[in-house]
Amino acid sequence: MHKPANLLLASFILFIFLAVSCQETKNEEKVQAIVTKTKNKKPSIEDVERGIRANIEANIEEDNGYFNIEKDSFSLSLKLVRVHTEYLSVLGSNKFFACVDLATTSGDVYDVDFFLEGTADDMQVTSTDVHKLNGKPYYSWKQRKDKTWFTVAVKQSSNRLLGVIEGTDHFSFKYEVQLPKFSEPAELWLPIAQSDQFQAIELISMKAPGTQTILKDEKYGNSILHLELLPEHSNQKITVNYNVVRQEKAPYEEENANLVTYLQATELIPVGDRFGILADEIIEIKQANTPLTKARALYDYVIDNVRYAKQGKYGTGDANFACDSKSGNCTEFHSLFISLARSAGIPSRFAVGAGIPSERNEGGVDGYHCWAEFYAEGKWWPVDISEANKYSALATYYFGHHPANRIEFSRGRDIAPDPLPKSGAINFLAYPVFEVGGKPDLVQTKFAFVRAEEKS
Repeated sequence: MHKPANLLLASFILFIFLAVSCQETKNEEKVQAIVTKTKNKKPSIEDVERGIRANIEANIEEDNGYFNIEKDSFSLSLKLVRVHTEYLSVLGSNKFFACVDLATTSGDVYDVDFFLEGTADDMQVTSTDVHKLNGKPYYSWKQRKDKTWFTVAVKQSSNRLLGVIEGTDHFSFKYEVQLPKFSEPAELWLPIAQSDQFQAIELISMKAPGTQTILKDEKYGNSILHLELLPEHSNQKITVNYNVVRQEKAPYEEENANLVTYLQATELIPVGDRFGILADEIIEIKQANTPLTKARALYDYVIDNVRYAKQGKYGTGDANFACDSKSGNCTEFHSLFISLARSAGIPSRFAVGAGIPSERNEGGVDGYHCWAEFYAEGKWWPVDISEANKYSALATYYFGHHPANRIEFSRGRDIAPDPLPKSGAINFLAYPVFEVGGKPDLVQTKFAFVRAEEKS
């Protein structure tokens, strides 16, 4: 009488066992399918970037903060600047490459091609090759019919056609001001270029009417010609002639660098608030974690988002205007960068002068030009973001270099000489500040140059 019941119980237990076993088999199949799918998943840009960063971080940890590249003909100790994930390319099956910018302590920026192999979960760097030095290539890339890529050696070219003279430039420079007619006593403040470790300035002659005084700006160290003028000086000219030997500028050390000054806000270069929020967002997106990589992230943001256009309220160096309009000239580009950099805790500063044409040896100069520097790795790093925006091929060069063909007039913003103009501190000093009866007025300003003949 109990056999049917026992048989029924046994059948039920067998059914449960088979059901559980079947489910476990299905689960195992699902897990295996997921694993297989993951292994076969096409690596993304993020996967390749993760592999590169892991390799760099491991090397930096082993080599006291530097990424070392050893080749037969050279040895390099470098700091990470940025990873170019936008240039990811497929070389073949599960083979990839992407570009990385790394810099020496002297400011030379090497574009290094990283070659990788593997899957999304196991991406390994197999080799590295130095592709460019300060934007100039050692080889170029070409694509085969099967869409894979290979390299072709190229002869290094000069940047001169893009406005850059490397090494040394030697020229005479004329700064000329045409006074208007005026009927009340007037004053004028004009920058006087000074020698430093990158420019040797010889003042050949200076012709100016009225009472002349050379003022010193204590905060930034500028030298300023101050003129007290009378109506009888109307329509006269002011001319200042220089002999200039200028060196190409790279990152440099400075004794007693007053870094606190270059973290503070000025009237048109705010610090914090919207600029702090924006800087944090940019830095987070780029995964930047050193002053050098943060500065490069901010540099790239300005290049990518601000358009060079002389329209609206341009030319004042108003960072808020630059942030809102996404346009301007060199003053807007560098004011926005400085606001962002200072908000990120990176000391940065402004300078203004004139760029000397590289393609001809004499003639007029089209107005003033300004640039910036930021502080990282114990040095001031020169940048010229508006020129990098105009000539994208030189974006790497202008992160860490200023060419030899330029002259610097003054540094800083909200310049406050004594006596001070009635209009207040000088926003920046490129063209003269002219006041008639204590009110701002305009003067015509022209620049011209003659390049010294090269000795054979």
